[in-house]
Amino acid sequence: MNNSFRDDSGYFNTYMQGNPYVRQMMAVPTMAAPSVQNNNIFIYPQNLPNALMLIQQAITGENEDRLFYSWLIEKSPSYEDSQIIMGIRDDEIGHYGLFRQLYHELTGNMIPQAQGEEFTPPNTYCEGLSRALMGEQNAVQKYRKILYAMQNRTHINMLTEIITDEIRHGILYSYLYSKNGCKS
Repeated sequence: MNNSFRDDSGYFNTYMQGNPYVRQMMAVPTMAAPSVQNNNIFIYPQNLPNALMLIQQAITGENEDRLFYSWLIEKSPSYEDSQIIMGIRDDEIGHYGLFRQLYHELTGNMIPQAQGEEFTPPNTYCEGLSRALMGEQNAVQKYRKILYAMQNRTHINMLTEIITDEIRHGILYSYLYSKNGCKS
């Protein structure tokens, strides 16, 4: 470790040795805790295969998502609702491209277009908003697991963009749910 920084209290050295990110940057050898399991979502590279599977799932569901957004836009009771949902749809189309790029950069392979997915329309507009809201929440949970497996700063930024959009979408769907007087 570089000792050019003097800290008589020992705090800095203790912090440096206890911080895993600093240890990695400083190439200080680390020892894995004996209780760490290989399936831990925070451990790279063990979490990469699951992240790749989740990226595939995000890409595969795109056809159904497009049908779902078309249905929601068609059922929108107001211009404001349809504009909000069209904005969300456009973001999701962008996410689809980012996930395809990410998968290609991580694996060197392109994911083929998914076919034959079925869309089951909700019974009501409010049910559709509820489904969309839950979908956004579930997406955030899945995409965090992908984020944990990223090492490249560009990939981390891409996932951060996608996750923050999904959180914003959830807020917008909550607004539409409330605005339209939807009840659970």
